[in-house]
Amino acid sequence: MSRIFITTFILLFALCLSGFAQTNYELKLELVDSLNQPVEDAQVIIMPDSILRTTNRRGEVRIQLPEGQHSISVFHLQFEKYIQNFSVSQDLTLQVPLTYKTELLQDVSVTDRIYKDDITMIHVNAKDVYNLPSATGDFSKVLSTLPGVSSNNELSSAYSVRGGNYDENLIYVNGVKIYRPQIVSAGRQEGLGFINIDLVDQVDFSAGAWEAAYGDKLSSVLNVYYKEPTRHEATINLSLLGGSIYLGGINNKKDLSYTISARHKNTKYLLGTLETQGQYLPKFTDVQSFITKKFGDRTKLSLLISTAINNYETIPERQQTDFGNLQASYRLSIAFDGRELLDYNTNQAALILSHQFSDRFQSTLSLSGVLSSERENYEIEAGYLLCDVNTNIGSNRFNECVNVLGVGTNYSYGRNRLDAQIIAVEQKNEVKIGEHLLQFGVNWDHEMIEDRLDEYELIDSADYVTVTEVLDSEAELSSDKVGGFAQLVIGNPGSTHQLNMGVRASYWTYSEQFILSPRLQYAYRFGLSDRNTIRVSTGHYAQHPFYRELRDRTGTINPNVKAQQSVHALLAWDRQLMIWGRSFVLSSEGYYKYLWDVNPYDVENVKIRYFASNQATAYAYGFDFRINGEFIEGTESWFSLGILKTEENLHTGNGYVRRPTDQRLNLGIFFQDHIPNDPSVKVSLNMQFGSGLPFGPPGDDDNRSVYSGDHYTRVDVGFSKSFTFQAQQIWLPRSLWIGAEVLNLLGTDNALTYTWVKDVNNNNFAVPNALSARFLNLRLIAKF
Repeated sequence: MSRIFITTFILLFALCLSGFAQTNYELKLELVDSLNQPVEDAQVIIMPDSILRTTNRRGEVRIQLPEGQHSISVFHLQFEKYIQNFSVSQDLTLQVPLTYKTELLQDVSVTDRIYKDDITMIHVNAKDVYNLPSATGDFSKVLSTLPGVSSNNELSSAYSVRGGNYDENLIYVNGVKIYRPQIVSAGRQEGLGFINIDLVDQVDFSAGAWEAAYGDKLSSVLNVYYKEPTRHEATINLSLLGGSIYLGGINNKKDLSYTISARHKNTKYLLGTLETQGQYLPKFTDVQSFITKKFGDRTKLSLLISTAINNYETIPERQQTDFGNLQASYRLSIAFDGRELLDYNTNQAALILSHQFSDRFQSTLSLSGVLSSERENYEIEAGYLLCDVNTNIGSNRFNECVNVLGVGTNYSYGRNRLDAQIIAVEQKNEVKIGEHLLQFGVNWDHEMIEDRLDEYELIDSADYVTVTEVLDSEAELSSDKVGGFAQLVIGNPGSTHQLNMGVRASYWTYSEQFILSPRLQYAYRFGLSDRNTIRVSTGHYAQHPFYRELRDRTGTINPNVKAQQSVHALLAWDRQLMIWGRSFVLSSEGYYKYLWDVNPYDVENVKIRYFASNQATAYAYGFDFRINGEFIEGTESWFSLGILKTEENLHTGNGYVRRPTDQRLNLGIFFQDHIPNDPSVKVSLNMQFGSGLPFGPPGDDDNRSVYSGDHYTRVDVGFSKSFTFQAQQIWLPRSLWIGAEVLNLLGTDNALTYTWVKDVNNNNFAVPNALSARFLNLRLIAKF
């Protein structure tokens, strides 16, 4: 096997080098807007060679051209068309200034570009995501419309990628890893997702087989860049579910830029649509700031600060759930007494120092820290009644209980706390060698976790009191994770051949486990105007446990848990199409993942409970398809389809069974339209469909995946009107955006979890717990 791998490696290397043996001159284009900021995702056509290219995040395109006369044509949604003639007799750099269109459309633009800086990445141009209708306004809802990504809870920012769980996703902001609160157990308890839409400049996302520069997880990488303003700006965003205020600017010397944003989320009205009626008192607030200071042309110091204060209180009163069908209809009625309280505050900060030693050598050093305090207290008594429902329309007892099947009481108690302190240092370097790029770096993380778990549950049914669950434990964990990487990128995003080969190493002091992870990505562009790209990626990926992965379902810490490991293999074809005179991209990806030393888990709403053992092996394979472009001229839309199968073998004699995230079919649509000749009036559609997830009766490992839940169908639609003004004063708005959103337009009763109830004959009933119902949200956005 190793010989085959080495031989393939050498052949790809030789093939790549053969593509660079050219005597043409290099043309470098730098596309900028009126503020001299780079313009990403612009389509550049070179004539008479009929070469099509797309600018990267630095607004650049590099092309090899023969000597002679040429012309360029530049197209972009937000800018006027640009045409220029030029001649080539030596290496040439041209700066192309673009002019904004009179009717500026600032929308979500997820561009699966033919030419990528990172071969497996999808680049999300997030200039403005306000047109995406969703229950929380969280940026993760954009990701859930991408291929391979699923999210079955509109109240949560969690998402699953190609059969993995949320803990397996890497999230960076300006190269700094982001911490997510651990104690949250339900989507309704979640505060604001870390990514602040007001501050976002660009997002890169990979659903698997990514390069060695990114860290040690199993499923995906989300890399977010916060912006550095070039002028003074402000935004006010208000809605029935919360709001935000943003300020950004730069000093007169143009060497100090700042952004600061405060957000508040109050889902009280939305939670009022849940089946469980009562008092919902959620208060979620955070403040983030990103400040950058330049010292000359080569040195830059950035400061990222975030503080989040989250308080959630619920006083449930009653619940009524009807389920079954016309032949067998049931009703579960519950009366509650008690309350649920959550307080979790998270502070994160990072210093990022970048220095360019020369035109070919750049280095970055980052120091970051996390301080998190999380508390969960609940004491709830619930009395329930399960009955048959009369479905005979002609009966005088239609839709009434006619036969009591079960009566009981459930008492739940919990006093849990978690304190986390994390310090991280990372140093990265980039060295340009000819047209190639060498990247390497090291990182060190120190984690200190203190955790107290105190839970128990009693059930009184058929005159018997049963203790169904007792968790009582306390743990302290202090450990260090050390790692490093090195990779060589041969070729650039405009080359016919592009190869990235690297290796990543990691060591965790708690388990004393050292892991070496080789990785390789290759892209080959061919066909007329290089409109086709074949991408091949593979590599080894490992995930050292965080504290929660060490705690089993009884609350006991298992210090012998090792890293979960996997191999990814990906084959993709990107095809750039011209339809209706506009550019579209059709992407098709097939993937396979084999995993060993797997730590199995169960998912309860958004809470993941691990077995805390490396007893399983697993696999995942599937196909992802996506087409995006201007289906309606001037607006970006896309359709995504994912087909997945993932199973695991716990080696208990049952063979392979479905994993908790085995969602066989997933469809995501984001579609925008506007009134002809008036793009200021538009409609936006956000749709998700996911097939049913597996589940089983609690405490029965042999049957934990024997049933399939209901499909998840969610349609959110937004209507908006925007106004632009020629503001003469800084306190007057430049634009005003007024919108109305119908959330869960179809009124679908989606269920993520099930409550198990026994009747008098000891039969189990799985009662679905429905998510939010239809809701009308009003929004107002003013930009200054």
